[in-house]
Amino acid sequence: MNPLLAVLAGIAWVGLTLLLSQLRWFRRPGLTSRLALFAPGQQATNAGPSGLVSLGSFREVIGPLARTAGERLTRLFGVAEQLEVRLRRIDSPLDPTAFRIRQLGWAGVAGALMLVFGLLLPLPPVVVLVAVVAAPLLAFLALEQSVITASNRRRERIFTELPVVTEQLGMLLGAGFSLGAALTRLAERGTGVCKDDLRKVGNRIRQGLDVTEALREWAELADIDELHRLVNVLALNQEAGDMGRLISEEARAMRREAQRRTIELVERRSQMVWIPVTVATLVPGVMLMAVPFIGAMQSWSTL
Repeated sequence: MNPLLAVLAGIAWVGLTLLLSQLRWFRRPGLTSRLALFAPGQQATNAGPSGLVSLGSFREVIGPLARTAGERLTRLFGVAEQLEVRLRRIDSPLDPTAFRIRQLGWAGVAGALMLVFGLLLPLPPVVVLVAVVAAPLLAFLALEQSVITASNRRRERIFTELPVVTEQLGMLLGAGFSLGAALTRLAERGTGVCKDDLRKVGNRIRQGLDVTEALREWAELADIDELHRLVNVLALNQEAGDMGRLISEEARAMRREAQRRTIELVERRSQMVWIPVTVATLVPGVMLMAVPFIGAMQSWSTL
């Protein structure tokens, strides 16, 4: 029997066992789990599968390894921001360990598919080896890039909405609202991602955290310079008497920064328009110049 097929059969057997362990007709609960249903306040002990070979035990074993390996691999490719911060920013239901296990699973599936294709197709061993190594890496990086893209998109939306939110906050403070009441009103009647973030800020305030500290948590999670400056201005709420003017200046500074970024984006796209034009001009020109060049080289060769 081919040793490689034996290894694949063993991996398939382990995976099938883990999947069947989730089914009640296949997995017989232990005596403790069965008796726990009749104990008061202990019904939750049988919520998940237990045993030596189960999906829960597999996660407990492979979770720390997947998280450590994933963090080292992402640092190797230049990703400095922590995965936990990015997942919290995009409101992902997954924790870092669950996300790393999902990455490891997709990488394993990609590697197994490439290995099967390499065995079925008449490919050189070097090509099969490169495909088996590259496919898991690409699957891992694809999931990592999806989180990075979602995080950057979330930060861009916060930056876009921040000038309007700042102006509304300044008007509410100027109308006599306290800082906490103004944030609550914006969270109730606002729209967009800032509404969701302000609602979280309000929940943190109701949990007993200071208003300024709750805003600083939001600023650290969003990681936007304009929001950091706004929080520093709002921290002077109890000391400064012209908060409306200070917040209005911050809103104008945010709009100027947004305008600068828009102009930069328009100029970059206008420069990219010339790329296909340049290629379409140079390629025929090079082809026309190649004809007399080849003729001249042939005439020199006959001498």
